[in-house]
Amino acid sequence: MPVEEFVAGWISGAVGLMLGHPLDTVKVRLQTQNTYRGIMDCMIKTYRQESVLGFFKGMSFPIGSVAVVNSVIFGTYSNSLLLLSCASHQERKAHPPDYGHVFVAGSISGFVQAYCLAPFDLIKVRLQNQTEPRARPGVVPPQYRGPLHCARTILQEEGPQGLFRGAWALVLRDTPTMGLYFLTYEGLSRWLTSDNKEPGSATMLVAGGFAGIISWTTATPMDVIKSRMQMGGLKQREYRGLLDCMVSSARQEGLAVFFRGLILNSARAFPVNAVTFFSYEHLLRFLS
Repeated sequence: MPVEEFVAGWISGAVGLMLGHPLDTVKVRLQTQNTYRGIMDCMIKTYRQESVLGFFKGMSFPIGSVAVVNSVIFGTYSNSLLLLSCASHQERKAHPPDYGHVFVAGSISGFVQAYCLAPFDLIKVRLQNQTEPRARPGVVPPQYRGPLHCARTILQEEGPQGLFRGAWALVLRDTPTMGLYFLTYEGLSRWLTSDNKEPGSATMLVAGGFAGIISWTTATPMDVIKSRMQMGGLKQREYRGLLDCMVSSARQEGLAVFFRGLILNSARAFPVNAVTFFSYEHLLRFLS
């Protein structure tokens, strides 16, 4: 098993996370709260009430966990593709794999990482939704004091299953979209690169950026459902299941609710995924 795939995925995931977390916080709040009139209103209120640190709530936990998850994504994808096409990463440059194999391998990586990501993503979303400023005299302290306190509180109040709220929505979001993610990157890389040549830095950035935009455009409706289910019971309605969340959200707020955060997802997706693929490819070449 090529370990370098996991190492490169780990480091590139951490780089992408640090770049995109502030916009991810705004996206999560727009999807789960009705107190904001739009993107700018959310950003202004967050800054006024919580300062710049408000945009980085919940990042300390995923800076390690999401790096691990990204390692799982790229490592599982590469090893699945190795089993399907019987070609290593270096061999795939000379003999590109079938697009069907790329999509299947990407979908497998999405399915696997969803189970690894579920508890970490839940804690991240809960922390990002805390709009209270840091505890000080005369101010009501936030519900969670940090990621470990958040995890412990969820276990005490909701049981182990509480850490997996919205897990099925996460699986349904990531399984097909990760297949599309790698398929788009592979397709654009081949289209922008001459035969038998490795993609250049500009190709990696462009292909990675557009792969991120297309996959997140597809994922946004289920991303909204996932975030709402994860916040269930915390001053918000607790849904009976995936279908109940979808029907209730559509009835109360219309079909447009499923596209909340789409603009932010797209704006965040290009630079984050461009840098992620750029880092991953160059790290892989260095480690190999």
